[in-house]
Amino acid sequence: MSGGGPGVAGAPRPGDVATEVMVDVVIAVHTAQRPIARAVSSALASPVQVRVTVVAHNVDPALIEDNLAGVAVPPGSCVRVLAFTDTTRSPAGPFNHGLDAARAPYVAVMGSDDRLAPGAIASWLDLARRNGAAAVVARLAAARSDGSIAAIVPTPPTRPLRTTMLDGVRDRLSYRSAPLGLLDRAALERLGLRFTLGHEVGEDVAFVTRLWFSGAPIAFDRRGPAYLVQDDAGDRTTGVARPVAAELAFLVDLVDQDWFLALPLPARRAAAVKFLRIHVFGLLIHRTEEFWTPRERVELARVVGEILHAAPGCERVLSRADCAVLRAVVDPASDVGQLLALAAERRRHGQPATLVTADLTRLLAREAPLRLMAASVLARW
Repeated sequence: MSGGGPGVAGAPRPGDVATEVMVDVVIAVHTAQRPIARAVSSALASPVQVRVTVVAHNVDPALIEDNLAGVAVPPGSCVRVLAFTDTTRSPAGPFNHGLDAARAPYVAVMGSDDRLAPGAIASWLDLARRNGAAAVVARLAAARSDGSIAAIVPTPPTRPLRTTMLDGVRDRLSYRSAPLGLLDRAALERLGLRFTLGHEVGEDVAFVTRLWFSGAPIAFDRRGPAYLVQDDAGDRTTGVARPVAAELAFLVDLVDQDWFLALPLPARRAAAVKFLRIHVFGLLIHRTEEFWTPRERVELARVVGEILHAAPGCERVLSRADCAVLRAVVDPASDVGQLLALAAERRRHGQPATLVTADLTRLLAREAPLRLMAASVLARW
């Protein structure tokens, strides 16, 4: 392996040149301390010929190559390291760089901390070929340090047993916020899909939102080998308490895009409900009372106002507890302590206030708590 400058592919290992690889696997790595050899080895553990592209993001490629020195590369597959430098810690730039360098019919992206269960890529490829899928959604699981499954991650909460011809609205695809699995490279180019630059977090949300509601055929490998999420890196940036303007900038940018506003109202509502539940309400849980200055409260209200404007009526499927939080959020003068108490109350799952919609006519709506929770339980099986 050898490193390359931006836009220049690093050379594969001698003797391991892949002439007809079926899948380009792109892994962005940001420090020499990441367990990159583990991720690369797992991607190579497949009967499918793959080219693993490791993009060294603001780190010396030679250090990454040293970490990969012991990785065994099967015949027909190869590994290369590309250099990429920019001014942000976001993985958007290096992922885009790797996608731009891809030439195989299919691509996949991975986090440098994560790993794939053996045979995952082969399972995704088989499903894509049999069904003509533009995207195969991977089964997702949280992994222990030894790679064993600790818990299945129940997203997306699709219709029961659904594996092919998934629909963005009916299968609640917005709850899968990252394009983990297999992607048809021609479909990516046709849709113009790349990770959003300029945001430290949320760089993948616009990517998948556009994909899920594009009408492209989407499959779900719900019984296959899993994409294993590891949480043993010590330098993650997702837990940093950024200001609201930085943390949710990707949402403001997304809901103002012409392509999003051109989506049918049911699609915009389905996406917006997920934005509120996961990104906005989730933010309240991870910030202390001291964080919520008047300026931050005003900014949060502004972001929520943008979401509600882009998808009018989306709040009708929210639970009574969620609506109480929403009312406090959009009023920056409301008591901070009460706001955080309401945010904690909405997480008491199974209580009447978290199950019953404020608008009783939406009690059994697809995005309402009763059906969403039932689908989430079934998604584990």
